[in-house]
Amino acid sequence: MPNRSFFILLQSLFRIEERKKLVSVLKICSVRSSSKGNATLIYDGEAAILADCGVSGKILDEALCEAGIEPALIKGIVVTHEHTDHTKGIGVVSRKYGIPVFATYGTWTAMQKAVGAIASENKRIFDESLSFDIGGIRVSPFSIPHDAAQPVGFTFEKDGEKVAVATDIGVMTNEIFERIKGSRVVLLESNYDLFMLEAGTYPYDLKCRIKGDCGHLCNDDAALVVKDLVSNGTKEIILGHLSQENNYPELAFETTKLCLLSHGIRVGEDVELYVAKRDGIVMSK
Repeated sequence: MPNRSFFILLQSLFRIEERKKLVSVLKICSVRSSSKGNATLIYDGEAAILADCGVSGKILDEALCEAGIEPALIKGIVVTHEHTDHTKGIGVVSRKYGIPVFATYGTWTAMQKAVGAIASENKRIFDESLSFDIGGIRVSPFSIPHDAAQPVGFTFEKDGEKVAVATDIGVMTNEIFERIKGSRVVLLESNYDLFMLEAGTYPYDLKCRIKGDCGHLCNDDAALVVKDLVSNGTKEIILGHLSQENNYPELAFETTKLCLLSHGIRVGEDVELYVAKRDGIVMSK
């Protein structure tokens, strides 16, 4: 008959495996998210991917320290599109840590001058229709409607679990929804309040661009997308890319919360709802 030490050993091994399961869950950490700067970390305890880097190297380092993620864990930077609020820190961070940068051909062409010299071995071009692996995490890009050269969103998968980053979307298409549906966590754009935008001081042409099919997603439309995502199994939502001039975090949160409540979905019970910060990190569970 096995002695007591044998059972203690088995119990310890079981606890280690359980901890591994908890660590291996894909998480999203919004480093910063606004119309001024965006950067998002996807990590599993063993590797991390940085989606966009529209912040300074100093801000990223501070966020990594706060999140408890070593810079060496970042195995790649994936880029959604070339706008400076998503790319202005890419060159500095890639050169400092030797991190490969992954982008579509169109995005690389459009951002090359702004990001500066990147080591040839760290310059990676991907096809938006094909998935690829970074640090054991499956990265699947998908095309999005935005006024950029070749913009994409991403899903990230490992061990049957999926999370998604979907911002800078003029309109939520069926194709995009099918790609992000079933994600445990989604960082979704909730850029502007329609009344604030229309009553604000932006020029007419800029207002039309923001509201257009290749612009940004408003609070009301984002809320409806969240409702459909939660109905399809999403457990955590991070509302992101809020306009500093045409939105408030509380307004974005309440718009989505009320929409969910009207469909019998309770925030804090059926789904966790957060708003990404302009000046701090927000982490999924």
